[in-house]
Amino acid sequence: MTAPTTFRERLFVPWWGWLLPLAAAVLLAAEIHMGFPGVRSWLPYVVTVPLAGLLVWRMGSLKVEVSGGELKVGQAHIPLGLLGEVEVFDAKTKRKAMGPYLDPAAFVAHRGWIGPMVKITLEDPADPTPYWLFSVRSPEKLAAALKDKGLKDERLKDEDLKGDDLGDVGRKDVDRTESDLKG
Repeated sequence: MTAPTTFRERLFVPWWGWLLPLAAAVLLAAEIHMGFPGVRSWLPYVVTVPLAGLLVWRMGSLKVEVSGGELKVGQAHIPLGLLGEVEVFDAKTKRKAMGPYLDPAAFVAHRGWIGPMVKITLEDPADPTPYWLFSVRSPEKLAAALKDKGLKDERLKDEDLKGDDLGDVGRKDVDRTESDLKG
């Protein structure tokens, strides 16, 4: 059974982002068509236009998801337990975050046609990446999903650490370890 998805958003290229690549594909097909008249003149249109559409769709889509105890942005994923502070930038303030204040070691997934961005600091000492900075259309929903998930995870950790329910075997191991340290 898979874990429930608390947040999912796919960032596609808007309709106006498709116009230039498709027009370029039609122009390229028209040039090839003029050079090779006849029956095979339709072939460049059949190849270049769908290829341009596939290229824009593939390169322009990005999935942001919180599920299964992980945050996934495109192909990258990280456990929610390693996430720190969540900071939301609107379209105006993201300019500074992407410009002079950007750390070169940060993970960045920027989509220019999306206004808001989210910056999430990482609390993993073994990871050289200081934070993730990525575009998202609904940053408040993502922050709420991460906060809710983080609170649930913290409650679970606190319950695990309360620890008087270790059982006989666990308690004996703790007692033996304490006696080994004393003597």
